[in-house]
Amino acid sequence: MGEGSMGSAGKSRWAPAVDELPSSLGDLSGPVEGVVTLPLHLAWSGLRTFDLGDEKLLLGLYRIVLINGKHEDFTHYLDASRLVAYWPVLRKMLGRGVRTAWEDSFPQLRLAAAA
Repeated sequence: MGEGSMGSAGKSRWAPAVDELPSSLGDLSGPVEGVVTLPLHLAWSGLRTFDLGDEKLLLGLYRIVLINGKHEDFTHYLDASRLVAYWPVLRKMLGRGVRTAWEDSFPQLRLAAAA
């Protein structure tokens, strides 16, 4: 294996750092209704405004935040109950590194996906 390669146990560069994840899903207290405009550090290209009443837009917002966000973004834009409810769909929209980081940290997400 080359010097720059990751072993099978290596961490994906796309996975969030474990210390960026919330300590509990209960820390996720984002909005559940209304229109949300993401800041440029999260959504720098394309759609930035999302109507949370539209399921496709909600899923798009969650995908962007899960992939590009940091701790303060997760707690500000994500809602725990919606994350768990939509996880079976969301997990298919995420890369393996992001999906695994969240499921390893929060087993209830893996359980939601298996339901």
